[in-house]
Amino acid sequence: MQTLKVLSLLLSYPEAETLEALDEMAAVVEQENLLLDHHKKSVLALIDTYRGTDLLDAQEAYVALFDRGRFLSLHIFEHVHGESRDRGQAMVNLLQMYESHGFEMSTHELPDYIPLFLEFLSQQERAEAAQLLHDAMPVLSLLGARLIERGNDFRAIFDALAGFAGEPEALAEIRQQAATEGEDETLVNMDEIWEEEAVSFMGSGDVCTNQTAAATVNPVIITSREQFLAAHSNRK
Repeated sequence: MQTLKVLSLLLSYPEAETLEALDEMAAVVEQENLLLDHHKKSVLALIDTYRGTDLLDAQEAYVALFDRGRFLSLHIFEHVHGESRDRGQAMVNLLQMYESHGFEMSTHELPDYIPLFLEFLSQQERAEAAQLLHDAMPVLSLLGARLIERGNDFRAIFDALAGFAGEPEALAEIRQQAATEGEDETLVNMDEIWEEEAVSFMGSGDVCTNQTAAATVNPVIITSREQFLAAHSNRK
């Protein structure tokens, strides 16, 4: 599923190689036909925004959007665990799942970095990739909703992922959260926002203790939508 690889590249920090491959990326989206038609058009439009763009300008815009605050962080567990100790165990569980599938990380990024997660999914069978992605959709839909509130074209990626994997049950509440939470005050109220939070993806820290367990238990599933929504309502 090379379309997921394209979405991974679009969501990554812009590099010269990416801008040089825009035609190839567009061809994959068109020909593989993995996405719904209207999502495909939106992703192709996003690709077109890079045409003729200066690389430094694209990089500056990317950093301003994704790297200056917590609301649009591209690390899945940051939106659930914050900086609590639970995040470390979740990282271990996810890394074990990667290893059990023969996926080797060749990047300095953390395992829960969304472009890396999408690259992993692009190498899996469609049904399994859709299920794993669906289990992460509460976080991905929140990011998409926040991008919608900002009127940003990157929303196309998250809309496309929801179309492929299915929307989360709590979508209405997630969109309401994004519409009412106000500005991202991460940089202003750092100490308060990064306090430990009792929210867990897996429930028990020993659920995934070896590669066999990692292959059968999904380490990105959010077990309680009430916990997820409560955690984000507390961050206003």
